[in-house]
Amino acid sequence: MTLHCNTSSVKLHTDQKTMKKKIKFSLLYRDMWQSSGKYQPRAEQLTAVAPHIVEMGCFDRIETNGGAFEQVQLLYGENPNTAVREWLKPFNSAGIQTHMLERSLNGIRMYPVPADVRKLMFKVKKAQGVDIARSFCGLNDHRNLELSVKYAREAGMISQAALSITHSPVHTVDYFMGVVDRVVEYGADEICLKDMAGVGRPASLGELVRKIKKKYPGIIVQYHGHSGPGMSVASMLEVARAGADYLDVAMEPLSWGMVHPDLIAVHAVMQDAGFEVPEINMDAYMKVRSLTQEFIDDFLGYFIDPRNRQMTSLLIGSGLPGGMMGSMMADLKGVHQGINAALKAKNKPEMTEDELVVWLFREVEHIWPMMGYPPLVTPFSQYVKNVALMNIVSLVNGKERFAMIDPNTWDMLLGRAGKLPGPLAPELVELAAREGKEFYEGNPQDNYPDALDGYRKEMEDNGWPVGPDEEELFELAMHDRQYRDYKSGVAKKRFLKEIDDKHAEQSKGAPAKAAPRKLLNSPDHGIALLYSGATATFWPDEELLNVGDEVKKGDILMYLMIDKRYREVVADRDGTVRQILVKSGDRISKGDPLIEFS
Repeated sequence: MTLHCNTSSVKLHTDQKTMKKKIKFSLLYRDMWQSSGKYQPRAEQLTAVAPHIVEMGCFDRIETNGGAFEQVQLLYGENPNTAVREWLKPFNSAGIQTHMLERSLNGIRMYPVPADVRKLMFKVKKAQGVDIARSFCGLNDHRNLELSVKYAREAGMISQAALSITHSPVHTVDYFMGVVDRVVEYGADEICLKDMAGVGRPASLGELVRKIKKKYPGIIVQYHGHSGPGMSVASMLEVARAGADYLDVAMEPLSWGMVHPDLIAVHAVMQDAGFEVPEINMDAYMKVRSLTQEFIDDFLGYFIDPRNRQMTSLLIGSGLPGGMMGSMMADLKGVHQGINAALKAKNKPEMTEDELVVWLFREVEHIWPMMGYPPLVTPFSQYVKNVALMNIVSLVNGKERFAMIDPNTWDMLLGRAGKLPGPLAPELVELAAREGKEFYEGNPQDNYPDALDGYRKEMEDNGWPVGPDEEELFELAMHDRQYRDYKSGVAKKRFLKEIDDKHAEQSKGAPAKAAPRKLLNSPDHGIALLYSGATATFWPDEELLNVGDEVKKGDILMYLMIDKRYREVVADRDGTVRQILVKSGDRISKGDPLIEFS
């Protein structure tokens, strides 16, 4: 056979053969911290590190805010809007895209948000310099994502719809493609594979990306994978080969563990696989690394659980996200004493903390299918974990599973948060019927009427300015309790006391106890579970009842496990929390003081 060719055709063939696909990186500087501990850097620390992140020259995107970012700033007693604007300026000037994380129906808090507050959020964030809204529904209910896509695009932001990735018999590639089809129909500009627990299987993720790119060749795909069980680098390679455009990475000293794979490792893997990747300015890298360590050494390290710096394959079975390991271990420590006391009373061997962890993981595996396979991402991971932990407490005390299900978890089970991916177990359907609970099949947003007018009046009554682009109004409407504490100065005092307590703990000193005031007493014998400032047990750290909190008559302060059921402890009047006198898991008797408040 004779091959005829000319010079131009040879050159074209050569160029095509040697052309490399570009892989771009996003630095998860917000999530790096949030997956490590309770807090993250304050505004002045963020503005100090930002120019050096720019100098690294290898990031096309930075995750800057959303999630718990704004809440954390409020917990410091600082203005989150000032923090966001100052933090974003260097990236905006350098042409690096910034993105935020938002939870669709839940906005940037842990429970549902009225539609008018959601709409204002996107307007505010665009004005503050955020380019991309990464929106996820923890149940992958496309109805919850529709308004996120609509409002982001109306505000002039890039709408990135995120799939909450997990591994189960119902979470197939076709299942996820069904969600992709709907969010693309709504107008989503990009798709993110949000592998929050890092349990997505590499081959399956690669197949999903290939199908997305084949059906929607112009759509951007970004992969976000936590490193907890150790599979995410393999997943990154698979999705890159399948056509993904962006990879989310972390960097030392907050990479690996329960966080995300490290930039340098991922960069080397991609380069070796033949992808075009940007050069890393290592001098700037070392500066960012050094400053990040400085922040840890300053005070943030107090709130980083050492276990979050470790990886564990145990997460593969349970599917729990590594980022919640810190709060989970705190919960386990709280009930550990009570569980061992119950075992001892029955002449059974006590359990180590590690044995309890394994039991919890197995219990999550057992009940997750029964609860309809909700993706284990905030807040639904907490709901499933909470039920699993309460089941363990019940089983140890000779009771049945599902004796204690908090109201927020019931909302999820009943469909008020969205449609569950799988069916509920018959025993939960029967339990709902016995307790007179009704299942909901409507649009979840319809349950939460507009509320901005009420918050606007509150600001007028208090003489509080709504701020540029109504950003202060937005903060009050999104985080009302935390914003009021910030405005009153309570948040700052509470944070400073928390730091003082950590310093004292570090130096093995003990802070002085406040003089007793009015005590809220235990109504019966039982076990104290966990304080809550809202309506759910085992709420994330930023939502817990704290010393200094103002409470209203009728507020739920904590839960007690008494006999077979849980009982709410309710404030009998308005007041301020002075001391919390019990820990989760403490065995209490009738008349024992629980909370001191004035």
